[in-house]
Amino acid sequence: MSTIKIAIDGPAGAGKSTIAKIVAKQLGFIYIDTGAMYRAVALKAIKNNIDTKDTDKVCSILHDLDIDIKYDNNGQVVFLDGQDVTQEIRTPEVSIGASNVAAIPEVRIKLVELQRKLAASNNVIMDGRDIGTYVLPDADIKIFLTASVEDRAKRRYEEMIAKNSFCSLEEVKKDIEYRDKNDSSRAFAPLKIAEDAVVIDTTGNELEESLNIVLQLIKERLQ
Repeated sequence: MSTIKIAIDGPAGAGKSTIAKIVAKQLGFIYIDTGAMYRAVALKAIKNNIDTKDTDKVCSILHDLDIDIKYDNNGQVVFLDGQDVTQEIRTPEVSIGASNVAAIPEVRIKLVELQRKLAASNNVIMDGRDIGTYVLPDADIKIFLTASVEDRAKRRYEEMIAKNSFCSLEEVKKDIEYRDKNDSSRAFAPLKIAEDAVVIDTTGNELEESLNIVLQLIKERLQ
């Protein structure tokens, strides 16, 4: 029996990860956080004093790269080379670095191989920028979540404050605008809406409202 693949794409701060995690738990699917993988690559580069835009140097750390995602009672735990980096990968510096390394084809090829293997043997929900267009073009359900820049910045800012990561709302907005431009303009597997994706604009929505829309869509498609 073939596995079920659900792809959720969209720009930074659209609520993809939060919604994907909850939906996966309710459906009994495995949630694959592709963004955390790119953040881990960026963190490794930063720890090695490598500019995340330097393709050659970033590629030089891929040969011994070890990324693992596990789940415990507190949720997702991300390991980089055997170390728990769950909190470290959520800083503004790593966010920008993740967008930079994601534009490097060699990085995407290495991580996509792992992502496709996971999807081949499990029912999965995967979120990112290019899941429906590149990683899982044969996904059974494709969703593109979006919202206004202001709305996305406000949500991300509130998340960071809740985690005691202090920054200004303006900084978060600039970060999101940078990532939008970077993700949409990269030559290899850019952020774009798959032709067969359902677009859901969550501007002004509370989490529960957006979650119900996504869940209803998925359940209808799986019937």
